Amino acid sequence: MDITRHAGQAPLWRDLASRLLNQTAILVGRVVNEALAVEGTHRYQLAVLATLVAFGAVSQAELCRRTNIDRSDMNAVVNALEAEGIVTRVSDPDDRRQNIVEATETGKARFERLKAGLAEAEDRALAPLAPADRRELMRLLRILHDYHAVPPPSAESRS
Repeated sequence: MDITRHAGQAPLWRDLASRLLNQTAILVGRVVNEALAVEGTHRYQLAVLATLVAFGAVSQAELCRRTNIDRSDMNAVVNALEAEGIVTRVSDPDDRRQNIVEATETGKARFERLKAGLAEAEDRALAPLAPADRRELMRLLRILHDYHAVPPPSAESRS
């Protein structure tokens, strides 16, 4: 669906940046989700694997913080990955209330396959853009993300 060439749409609606960002995220997300599905993986599992491969074994609570995944969702993600032998989870010897999660060799191998599949998917998703345009898009997206990811100052801190 080409959402930018619908002459029958109201200009305000057609040219609304937030709408284009949202629609593009949905369309590109489908391409990425297809790449993840090849390995039977979804985004939260990718986030966990990427974090564990990048930083090594961490507590489940730290995984929540680093991935912005809710604790109850994280438990389900780790349960699923553990059942597949992708991660191991053991009690933290220093704090038995916490679990330490670590990627297994099987998990690391899956992550490498996922990285390759994601590179191909992102290449397909960004195909209409030249390399310099891709870099500029990433630069602009990071600016928008970082600006909106920081909570606005409270009324008290502004006075």
